[in-house]
Amino acid sequence: METEQIRKIYRETDRLGMIVLIVALPLFGMIYLYHSSGSIQKDLPQLNGFFGGALLVFSFTILVGQYLVFHQHIKKAIQQEGLLEKVKIYAKATNQRFLFLFLVSVTSSIGLLFSGNPGYVLSFALCLVFFSLAKPSPDRMVRLMKLKKEDRAILLEAARPE
Repeated sequence: METEQIRKIYRETDRLGMIVLIVALPLFGMIYLYHSSGSIQKDLPQLNGFFGGALLVFSFTILVGQYLVFHQHIKKAIQQEGLLEKVKIYAKATNQRFLFLFLVSVTSSIGLLFSGNPGYVLSFALCLVFFSLAKPSPDRMVRLMKLKKEDRAILLEAARPE
């Protein structure tokens, strides 16, 4: 029973991560190709000065913030008794992290489109690194929440394809 609930939570979290990544990558990719192509006429308004810098700082602030918020949730999960409660907190924190990273990917895409600042490419690259770190896996869950071997076996069973 507990394994089935954990499996459902794990699948939903993994699905959200894939959906967010499937939307974010092509969006940024098209904008990056549009921006780097010298043959396309660019009649877009420029986002320079204060607003361009503020959007870039906002992107990096959200990147740092999602990391800190995620690890605060993990500390709460470690203090829980049952595995199911720990997994629920982990899944909630991971879902929140994916949404923050989606926000960063959208702001990076918009910033690159309207300003052409290479800082947005760096922001998106860091966002992709955090996407890969955010993807749930049994080993990552065991390591972050400091679980026992029995709990690891349950997580491995829950993550296994049906």
